[in-house]
Amino acid sequence: MNTTCPLQCPISPFVRAYLECALWAECDANDRPLEENYSVRDFAPEALEKAIADCKRFQDENAADLAYYNHPRWTAAELGGFDLWLTRNHHGCGFWDRDDCLPEEARNRLTAAATKMGEIYVYTGNDGLLYLG
Repeated sequence: MNTTCPLQCPISPFVRAYLECALWAECDANDRPLEENYSVRDFAPEALEKAIADCKRFQDENAADLAYYNHPRWTAAELGGFDLWLTRNHHGCGFWDRDDCLPEEARNRLTAAATKMGEIYVYTGNDGLLYLG
């Protein structure tokens, strides 16, 4: 596995949570969770750049609703990044499922915004790094 961060580190907590969620939620060709064999450091520079750009755009466009997060254990950035990956990829939970820490109107708007971004997938390149496409 790649042992160096290909971009300037550290990445923001929102982006880190987004990528960690991808590793947790997605599986490799053998149906094993990616997190068993990969870490955030294993994303190709292009994948990191895409994740950073997607997360920044989402945060900029939805800052008011993301500010509503109120959770005793996780920060808004941690939950926001995690929920963005889950929601845009239609996993079984996400923004709409945060009735414990987001008002309904914010959940609905965040869900719509994430869904509008479309699905994205993680795949392993011939170089052994992870890519988003």
